[in-house]
Amino acid sequence: MNLLASSKPSRRMATRLLAAAALCAASGAFAQAVPKTVRLIVAYPAGGVSDVVARALGDRLAAQMGVTVIVDNRAGASGAIGMDAVAKAAPDGATLGFSAISPLVLSPHLGKLPFDPLKDVAPVASVMYSPVLLIATPASKAKDFRALIDDAKAHPGAVRWATSGPASLGHIVLEQLRAAAGVDITHVPYKGGGQQLNDAIGGQFEILSTNASPTLSSHIQSGKLRPLAVGAPARLESLPQVPTLGELGYKAANINSLFGVFAPAATPPALVAKYNAEINKALATPELRARLTATDNVPTGGTSAAFAKEIASEFESNGRIVKAAGIKAD
Repeated sequence: MNLLASSKPSRRMATRLLAAAALCAASGAFAQAVPKTVRLIVAYPAGGVSDVVARALGDRLAAQMGVTVIVDNRAGASGAIGMDAVAKAAPDGATLGFSAISPLVLSPHLGKLPFDPLKDVAPVASVMYSPVLLIATPASKAKDFRALIDDAKAHPGAVRWATSGPASLGHIVLEQLRAAAGVDITHVPYKGGGQQLNDAIGGQFEILSTNASPTLSSHIQSGKLRPLAVGAPARLESLPQVPTLGELGYKAANINSLFGVFAPAATPPALVAKYNAEINKALATPELRARLTATDNVPTGGTSAAFAKEIASEFESNGRIVKAAGIKAD
């Protein structure tokens, strides 16, 4: 099925996700026991920040609920492979997924998917947002974000901006800034994040947009890289001097990676409601909050309905951006 061909997809997504979330909010009279073994599918490779967070969350859920949580890494296709595994799992409460929302709100605008994000998965709970940092490398003389924009206006095409690839979140940020500031900046797409960070330190380009990570933080602290702005609802505790893009007047570009837990769409509402409550309980613990904030990720939480509404809003917004910028998948 080509999801790009569907009419009014954002409205249908909002209706379906909110309907699923409403069902999940009512535990109902038919309470079901949580399975003794729960598989948590993580849509990213082992060892990364998202994997570390997912495992910490799994440990908390296991302790709270008296179950065994087995982490199953299903990386690839920007999270779509993992989400496809969630969508196709048995809806018995024994399978959950941990992923950014991008496979649901961005990937459908770029081509076909092996699952339908409008009806095959149910949002369970928002877990965290991961901010997008705009970093100046040794190749840039810009001391702050406004100096960067001035430089780009004075020298069209001379500023090189690296991202983790076409249609990545960093690329979306770049396209929003290009349009809002009226500047010509050269996109330098990479495949993944490892090599681009090495090249950033080496000054192979002027600007890098990437998610926060311990490795990036260490290079910022050493002075090898300079943060100019951050895509986040508020300034980061670790970088209080760095303004958000919203503060700087670029609200449309002030975006970040929202992560959460999902279930197969037909999972019993009572089980989804139970998982939502337990995830919110876990996010309130000092141990898990400390694990998140140590890597500049910010705990979120909330109801399934609120999570579904945010997903629907991002789906609509990304559709406009992809169409306007002519972004194509790599």
